Amino acid sequence: MRPPRFQPPLGPPPRSARERTLALWRGADLTDEERALLTRARSLAELLPQLLEDLRLEQRRQDAEIQQAWREIMEPDIVAHARPVALKKGTLIVGVDSNAWLAEIVMFRRHDILRRLQQVFGAERIRAVSFCLA
Repeated sequence: MRPPRFQPPLGPPPRSARERTLALWRGADLTDEERALLTRARSLAELLPQLLEDLRLEQRRQDAEIQQAWREIMEPDIVAHARPVALKKGTLIVGVDSNAWLAEIVMFRRHDILRRLQQVFGAERIRAVSFCLA
């Protein structure tokens, strides 16, 4: 029985004499895998802030908090026809389901809505309210 024939390693050629010798001895070039093992493992404390930022958990928590407060502090007829959509740079964007309700809210209830939201969240967090058709 013959020994298996040596196949040259695939991929880029090894860089040093040591790496070439190891690649010939192993029958494969494992330098990329070895380099991956040498890379420094990062702690959870290093990874977690970026992960939370990528998942936007803080933003989602704030959105849920605003949605809940909206249902609690607004009148039922407003809750039935308008809902917060987003908070961008201190402006709460509220989607309204019809032109009639949009006109009603903008003309007669806008200041009351802003006052109630600022009482709950503070004037620095919600500086203005903008209404649009949803």
